[in-house]
Amino acid sequence: MKGIIVRWFFLTVAILVAAYMVDGIHVAGLPAAILAAGVLGFLNAFFRPILLILTLPLNILTLGLFTFAINAILLMMASGVIHGFVVNGFGSALLGSLLISVVSWLLTSFINERGTVQYIDLTRRNGRN
Repeated sequence: MKGIIVRWFFLTVAILVAAYMVDGIHVAGLPAAILAAGVLGFLNAFFRPILLILTLPLNILTLGLFTFAINAILLMMASGVIHGFVVNGFGSALLGSLLISVVSWLLTSFINERGTVQYIDLTRRNGRN
């Protein structure tokens, strides 16, 4: 449970970074960003796999780049639901989804499912003590 809360916090930070960096994304405040992260997490958990399966031929044809378009669509869907979170246009959504994906990946790459920081000890992995 702690891991979900930590990832939700990191997604909130990623949304705030995207709102700061991309002109077409506006967040009214921290509560709107927290709610946007929750809705975006819900959409990613339930609708993204369905959309990826439905667009699999197009995704294969574009070597996976169409996934960013799916992320942009989900970001625009989240902005339509949440008051105080606005995404103006598909270009802003595409750039914002790319930025949110990168920031979220960087922040969550060191967090395990229990919500703690995890690192790899290369000396033990190679058989050295």
